[in-house]
Amino acid sequence: MNTITDMNRYIDHTLLKAQAAAAEITAVCEEAKTYEFASVCVNSSWTSYCAGLLAGSPVKVCTVVGFPLGAMKSESKAFEAKEAVADGAQEIDMVINVGMLKDRELVSFERDIRLVREACGAGVVLKVILETCLLTDEEKVIACETAKSCGADFVKTSTGFSTGGATVDDIKLMRKTVGPQMGVKASGGVRSYEDAHRVIEAGASRIGASSGVSIMKGLVSDASY
Repeated sequence: MNTITDMNRYIDHTLLKAQAAAAEITAVCEEAKTYEFASVCVNSSWTSYCAGLLAGSPVKVCTVVGFPLGAMKSESKAFEAKEAVADGAQEIDMVINVGMLKDRELVSFERDIRLVREACGAGVVLKVILETCLLTDEEKVIACETAKSCGADFVKTSTGFSTGGATVDDIKLMRKTVGPQMGVKASGGVRSYEDAHRVIEAGASRIGASSGVSIMKGLVSDASY
């Protein structure tokens, strides 16, 4: 296995648990600056706080929207995204409406993503979370194609809060569907350098993990996301 020397730039250093408090958020931001991770990924109430802590560093602020279920009104997701960008988010990770996709309400499904894309505005990276563990392969392909047609920058496997996380097979399918120009983010269950290497080899261009420091140190973490 060849070492990936720029592994840090693949990692969105993540803290999304409900009980996260200021001291933990601060620690995650400091770790991200130390390792120069791609971003810190947090819930929207922490966006402005992280933007202040990360100002002047290369680490971006990534905020989740419609998290973790994706089942709220599309207008609510768009509003949350707009507010997050106003608070300093440079990247938005939104959760799809899985029920719409299951029911093949594809006009509404596309609108859900497009409203968030429009709310983000130019220059803000949008990642669309599929929650692959809940989808058939056909549904994964539809979701990827829809995200791409709406102008999303990435498709992402998982929230880390459902029944499963990133798998090599899902990463390969997503990469095949979106092609080489769009990003693919692996999230959920990437806890070691070896895990990270496997998903990158499969086609991932970003990794969402709370185990970023452990990955960089070549250790295995017991974190779930």
